[in-house]
Amino acid sequence: MQSLIGSLSFKTMGNDFDISSLENKVKRLKDEFDSELSSAKEEQDISRIKSKYIGKKGLLQDLFKLIPQIPESERKLAGKILNDFKQYVEEKLEDLKSALERKQVEFSEDITLPGRRSFSANLHPITVALREITEIFEKMGFEVESGPEMEEDWYNFTALNIPPDHPARDMQDTFYLEDGRLLRTHTSPVQIRAMEKRKGVLPIKIIAPGRVFRRDWDATHSPVFHQVEGLFVDKKVKMSDLFGVLEFFFKKFFGEGTRVRFRPSYFPFTEPSAEVDISCVCGGKSKDCKVCKGSGFLEVAGCGMVHPEVFRSVGYEGVQGFAFGMGVERLAMIKFGISDIRLLFGENYIAFKKTFF
Repeated sequence: MQSLIGSLSFKTMGNDFDISSLENKVKRLKDEFDSELSSAKEEQDISRIKSKYIGKKGLLQDLFKLIPQIPESERKLAGKILNDFKQYVEEKLEDLKSALERKQVEFSEDITLPGRRSFSANLHPITVALREITEIFEKMGFEVESGPEMEEDWYNFTALNIPPDHPARDMQDTFYLEDGRLLRTHTSPVQIRAMEKRKGVLPIKIIAPGRVFRRDWDATHSPVFHQVEGLFVDKKVKMSDLFGVLEFFFKKFFGEGTRVRFRPSYFPFTEPSAEVDISCVCGGKSKDCKVCKGSGFLEVAGCGMVHPEVFRSVGYEGVQGFAFGMGVERLAMIKFGISDIRLLFGENYIAFKKTFF
């Protein structure tokens, strides 16, 4: 600084110092300032330059101290020249400060840190299973039908050969509304509605996927779950047709090596009725298998020939048909190796998704 002050020192004796001399000195000071400003890279450089040129003990103050030596008629102009230079320095320093701040924001992220892992979106396991189930049955010629979740007692129970005093209602305890309707316990009501809508136009070949409700909540049951039920009605339909459709489906869904077996059972809306089992992943070779508990098979669906009372409830005569139903959660849990149905709907689903998908 001292060398620059020396180079800018004024002659204070005689009349050699006037407004023209001041302008030359300011121009040289401005050139020196611009040179230093162009090499400034950090905020501390800004502070240093500001102090040097317009600080309380800076070079500009030295010039102000010499104004009394300028002829009185030129002092006002001299003050303006010095103040203009001060404003110029302040504006340039502020512009540089803003530029450095923007640059700091752009590079504020520490690129030496490990990258943050991003998780891509996935379809819910139930959605995946529903889409695959629907696709397989559509390839066999089944149409997709839907119906209301808030259902009337007639469609949910009575028309399906489950009158008010039937014990099967205890197994399908559900949620009732004040107007007498209920939350459907299965998608079987869609079968009744489909037969009513078609008014005897054959064949009827539908599946009814959808959400259903029952008062259950444990590791294998949920108060809200999904079912896919199927119905095939025509003049001549045999039990062997039913077996063929379901065996084809389960082999496509779980793999061609899957074994399918049928066991006699009972359902109010079918006669005869059967349970459907598929072979376990353990192949029946492990007595300690937690999936099949050593039996070698897993129950996956119910089925049977449509009960004559069901046909009578919709006014159908001279027809035959079969029906089947399966829980989508059950199939998804087996397919994806999920042990607890509550993982599919609980608060920890996000953590579960990161683990399994």
